[in-house]
Amino acid sequence: MGRTPSRDVEEGLLRAAEQILTEEGPEAITVRKVATCAGVAPMGVYNRFEGKQGLLEALFIRGFQQLQAMVASANGPDAVARLRAGCVKYREFAIGHPEHYRLMFERMHEIEPTERGMLEAFASFDQLVGNVAAARSLRPLGAGSDVDVAQQIWSALHGAVSLELLGISFAEDPDAAFEAMLDALLDGMVVAARG
Repeated sequence: MGRTPSRDVEEGLLRAAEQILTEEGPEAITVRKVATCAGVAPMGVYNRFEGKQGLLEALFIRGFQQLQAMVASANGPDAVARLRAGCVKYREFAIGHPEHYRLMFERMHEIEPTERGMLEAFASFDQLVGNVAAARSLRPLGAGSDVDVAQQIWSALHGAVSLELLGISFAEDPDAAFEAMLDALLDGMVVAARG
């Protein structure tokens, strides 16, 4: 019987870490627990991720890659509709992966991401900037640069999603409340652009 390819072991460790993250939160992730869940020796975590910090960063990177893929899957008849649909996908990711979202945005200081990790995080924001630029080529949207408008949109999205994840929502229907917030935000940006 041959050895398991290194890439398969790495993927198994990441799946185990994601399972623990999803079921128990980031505090529960330990080298020993992940190794046991993956069916490998703890040294396997050190050999592939250099320990817990490297494993957390791999989860951080994977989370941003998943978020980017989800936002990229947003459909619409034009760039404005795709921007809006991408905002909905952002919320879907956060609600569908709450512990991963928290790891990415609330616990970054514990991960201390390397340059590679930060580049992946910035790529998600750059994706939003690109979506804003495409939408602005069709209609006025917000005041300032594409980066300024993307920052305003992201601030509103992140705030709404974070409150929802904390259970601080007074809306009877969180889906409808988010849709209404998004409409008000984007419609308000059109008004601001016409200033």
